[in-house]
Amino acid sequence: MASIIRPLHTFSSTVKQTIPSLVPCINSLKSNSDFSVSFTFCSCCSSRLRQVAASVSFNPSGNFDLSLYDDQENTEVAPPPMPPSEGRYEVIIDNDIIQRLDLSTFQNATGISSPLSAKPKQYLERTIGFTINYKREDKYDPRELSEFPDIRLWFVRLDATYPWLPVLLDWRAGELARYAAMLVPHQMSMKMGVVFNPEALELFVMNKVFVVYSWLKQNEIPMPRLKTKDMARMLGFGIGDELFDLIDRNPIDPS
Repeated sequence: MASIIRPLHTFSSTVKQTIPSLVPCINSLKSNSDFSVSFTFCSCCSSRLRQVAASVSFNPSGNFDLSLYDDQENTEVAPPPMPPSEGRYEVIIDNDIIQRLDLSTFQNATGISSPLSAKPKQYLERTIGFTINYKREDKYDPRELSEFPDIRLWFVRLDATYPWLPVLLDWRAGELARYAAMLVPHQMSMKMGVVFNPEALELFVMNKVFVVYSWLKQNEIPMPRLKTKDMARMLGFGIGDELFDLIDRNPIDPS
């Protein structure tokens, strides 16, 4: 399994000896606005072992800058995500839409009336993003949007209806990170912001890898492995070709 899914960052042989597991705790750093996040990876070390972390940020080319450091007190927060991509499909939701679990706004904004009607190519080129106009009952409520159960439930229904949606989101603007925050259990940290449950995040990533890879292949999108790997990479995981080989050797009839 280690060859199929693995953390993106690698360590020297000296550092590896201090790390009991190569499956990372993945934290996203909180910035000035809801869901403008970048990622920090921390090794799951016992209290007697030295902790090592790698700061990860994505840039306009979709690549990552990795740097190792020992002193977390001197950690530099990675740059915030890029601005929304020009021309993307913008889905605007508010309290009323959220409380009614109404997906018509998404359907109207994107033109995706049903899961079978989406043509991946045009959405991969333009991408999709969300504007959440949520009015808190208490204006001093400090919770992030991903901590409100009603907002999360709306995204749960959206994801259940369109399970391949993550691959179409505006990744560079942080939309994949905010989407994951709606669906993956996490806690809030004053220092680190959103702290994902690492096992839950790994299961979420693997679920989306299975769904997205098959969906891209069914729609004859070029290089479906590469696109699926890029999606997993944005959430901090590297996917080996062994997994795709297994899927291809054991296909499932979509009908």
